[in-house]
Amino acid sequence: MSRHFETAPGLCEARDSETNDYVFNQTMLRIKDPERTLDFYSRVLGMTLVKKLPFPEMKFTLYFLAAIPQDELSNWSSDDATRLEQTFGRPAMLELTYNWGDKENDEVAYHNGNSEPKGFGHIGFAVPELSQACARFDALGVTYVKRPEDGKMNNLAFIQDPDGYWIEIFAPHGMQDGLDEHLGSDESEV
Repeated sequence: MSRHFETAPGLCEARDSETNDYVFNQTMLRIKDPERTLDFYSRVLGMTLVKKLPFPEMKFTLYFLAAIPQDELSNWSSDDATRLEQTFGRPAMLELTYNWGDKENDEVAYHNGNSEPKGFGHIGFAVPELSQACARFDALGVTYVKRPEDGKMNNLAFIQDPDGYWIEIFAPHGMQDGLDEHLGSDESEV
């Protein structure tokens, strides 16, 4: 029996047992203004700052955020050393990196990967109901790249954070309906 649920060229079937306890922990985004970006991720997307690590000698600060349900916040330690271990052992963290002085430097702007040359694309958030989330984003004045009604894929939206990074918004229960008409194309044609 395969350890993969799908097939694709290049997949390794034999998993090295030494990787059994590996956890995909973080995606790092560079930010220009921590106050503006932390407001966005904590207010608009409900994320919790679990650890802040300033590095004065190297002149940067790391902010680690997680999407933690309110009833699970008590599982996090108030002890710095324990919370540091929790931070680096948890899956799906967002690491925001602020290089000191970038906020005041008009020449600093970060590439979001969606204009040429393309590279990084987006991060994604699952929400219970897409239409309700988008109505909330509208009320908060969030910038859209794509609304659900735009284009062919009506089961998702893309919003932008203050640094221009794209965030895909989708409801897991609505993904199959939106994908049915698009699935089945040969990857070599994409």
